[in-house]
Amino acid sequence: MRRDVFQAIADPVRRDIIALVSDTPLTVNEVAKKFDISRPAVSKHLKILNECGIIKITKKGRERYCHIQPKELIPAFLWIEQYQILWEEKIDSFEKYIMQLKNRKHDK
Repeated sequence: MRRDVFQAIADPVRRDIIALVSDTPLTVNEVAKKFDISRPAVSKHLKILNECGIIKITKKGRERYCHIQPKELIPAFLWIEQYQILWEEKIDSFEKYIMQLKNRKHDK
C-alpha cells in the first residue's frame, strides 16, 4: 500500500525521525536508540516513512541506513505554506489593530 506524505507527518514520532535523518543518514539501530519506544514500534514508523517515499532504506553490509528524500515533503510544504501566508496576514492585521489602540490611548 502506498501511503501519502500527510500520513507520514501526522505522527510526532515520524516527524522526529524525519528531523533526525535530515542531517545525515542513520542506521535503523541509531534511530531506534533515540526513542523511548520499542524497536518494533520504531521499525513500523520507518516502514510508513519508507512507503511514503520520505525516507529510503538502503543496506550496506549488515546495516540498514535511513536516508531522507526531501523532495517527497514538497506537497506538505506547499499545503502548509498557503496557511502560513494566511496567518501572517492575520497577525499583521492584529498588530496594526493593537498599534491603533495604543495610539488612541496616547492621544487621550
